[in-house]
Amino acid sequence: MSKYLPIGADHAGFQLKATLINHLQSKGYEIEDFGCYSEDSIDYPDFGHPVASKVEENAGTLGILICGSGNGINMTANKHQGVRSALCWKTEIAQLAREHNNANIIAIPARFVSTEEAIEMVDMFLSTEFEGGRHERRVNKIACA
Repeated sequence: MSKYLPIGADHAGFQLKATLINHLQSKGYEIEDFGCYSEDSIDYPDFGHPVASKVEENAGTLGILICGSGNGINMTANKHQGVRSALCWKTEIAQLAREHNNANIIAIPARFVSTEEAIEMVDMFLSTEFEGGRHERRVNKIACA
C-alpha cells in the first residue's frame, strides 16, 4: 500500500486532522493536506472533492476525510465513481470497510469520536487489506456506470 495519503477536513475536523497528520508523519506517511487550515466556518465539499479526486486518479491510494458528523464529507467523496468512502465511528467498522468493501477513503465524524478512537480507526484502516473472494463480486456491483 502506498505511503502517500491525501487528507482533508472541514472546520469541525481541523484539530483532529492536525493530530492525525502528526501521527501519520511519525509513521513515515507522506501527507498531502488539502485543508481546511483553521476553525473558520467553510464548506466541506471544497475539501472533500480534492481528496476524492486524488484517490480516484491514483489506484491503490487511500484517503482520509473528516467533518463534524462525517456524513457530508462522506457523501461528497462518494459522488466520485472510483471512490468507496466509508463513514467510520469504531475500529471494527474501519476494519470491515477495508476487508469487505475495499473502501479507499475513511470518513471520520470529529464531533463523535475521541482523538484516540480516530487514531485507532485510521491505523486499522491503513493496515487492513481487502479480502476479495465473495466480497469482490459485491464491490464490483457498487458503481452505477
